[in-house]
Amino acid sequence: MAGCVPVARGKETRIFKLTTDSSDCIPSLSWDEIECLRKAPLFANKSWKWSNQAWQLPTDAIDFLHKLGNAGVSFFRALERLYLKSAKGERVLRNKNFTTPWVAGYLDAGKPQWLVNHSRSSAMHGVLPPVLRPDLLPARDGFALTEWDSVPGGIGLTDHLGRIYMREDAPEMAKAFGQSLLEQAGELGRNAQFAILVSEESATYLPEMEWLGEELRKDGIQIEVGEPGLVSFENDCAYFNDKKLDVIYRFWELFDTEITTMPKFAKCVEAGNLVVTPGMRPFLEEKLALALFHHPRLQGYWQESLSREDSELLLKTIPSSWILDPAPVPPGASIDGPLVSGDRLQNWKELGKASKKERSLILKASGFHETAWGARSVVVGEDVSSDDWTHSIEHALANFPNPVSILQEFKKPVTMSHPVYNEDGMIVPMKGRLRISPYYFLNAGKANLTGALATFCPADKKIIHGMKDGALLPCTIT
Repeated sequence: MAGCVPVARGKETRIFKLTTDSSDCIPSLSWDEIECLRKAPLFANKSWKWSNQAWQLPTDAIDFLHKLGNAGVSFFRALERLYLKSAKGERVLRNKNFTTPWVAGYLDAGKPQWLVNHSRSSAMHGVLPPVLRPDLLPARDGFALTEWDSVPGGIGLTDHLGRIYMREDAPEMAKAFGQSLLEQAGELGRNAQFAILVSEESATYLPEMEWLGEELRKDGIQIEVGEPGLVSFENDCAYFNDKKLDVIYRFWELFDTEITTMPKFAKCVEAGNLVVTPGMRPFLEEKLALALFHHPRLQGYWQESLSREDSELLLKTIPSSWILDPAPVPPGASIDGPLVSGDRLQNWKELGKASKKERSLILKASGFHETAWGARSVVVGEDVSSDDWTHSIEHALANFPNPVSILQEFKKPVTMSHPVYNEDGMIVPMKGRLRISPYYFLNAGKANLTGALATFCPADKKIIHGMKDGALLPCTIT
């Protein structure tokens, strides 16, 4: 047994295994196969450790992932309602005159007005991302959800790795992605012209997007792959290589000022001539949404908006999170947040005095900022000195709202083991910490779990992401 993760279920704690034991149902991957495969264009300029087997998830974990997907869709729909009601000054509770203008204030902070207006426009109502990917850490008390990514990379990578490790049993992620795009095309279906547009900042993902494009074309989907700057505009329509576009898959961040044509894309969408997916709705791409879920003033709203099952699942999975707001607190009041020496905070700067034990917290940018992705802004409180922690807190407060930063309870992943190949082609056990990233493709309003990527990093790494001394592995989900 590689590792056990307790999953809280009411008063009961149930143990399930995240096993790495060999199984007859998982094909074994030889070193010679790997030596050949890692030269593939999709993996160009990328390096990580390989294994002889996929990461096998047990039934309990798979069942949890299925439930989480549709709970996530419900959460995003509820978040949209909350945001729009907040922006309009409407009450958010059925039988109570309770308004929340501050919610829209947080979610709109730092955004240009044209983008705010577009995200609220009637053309965008009900528009959710076609792909959702949470990042999950197996901790001692169950999975900890650290982020919902609605513009995720890794679709092509995970699909390709699945084909390598699981062969004919691999999840058909490219096909599921294509079906999600076709749904965006509505009545046009396969007669629509699609494009995947990848920003220069995200250029490292271009090979996998080109691979996805090739796979979709094999399935009869008319799709181009390129940069947003190659698109031209005429009469509120978008063109790529002289082809009028119907659906664009947006693989760029909304804060990317290099993409000066974003307002033109928005005009095409509002005119009904184009679908951009994920929609350009920055409030759906903020990590602070997790803090809103835990906000004490909003508990009534979430209880009214989510089923009991979804609410309980999300409460167990999303770590306690807070918005780092420098606004002064009235005398005699305190912040609903972490404690320092057993006392509540009167301002966030006091958190700089927290002991190492009390600094079991993560500080990170919420979104709409160049540091908000790729773990660029992440500070693990217990891993830095008291002075560095104090500086990080003060820096986040001084720069508010560009970006807004959040604090999150640090759920330390449990240590596990998995076999990997060393550079001599020998299989050796590796101790490490795991992140599971399941991919949900939306169809008819439902989240379909179609694949999952395991990122397995050395045990001394607190921030888990792709790295050369870690392993990237597809997960079994059936």
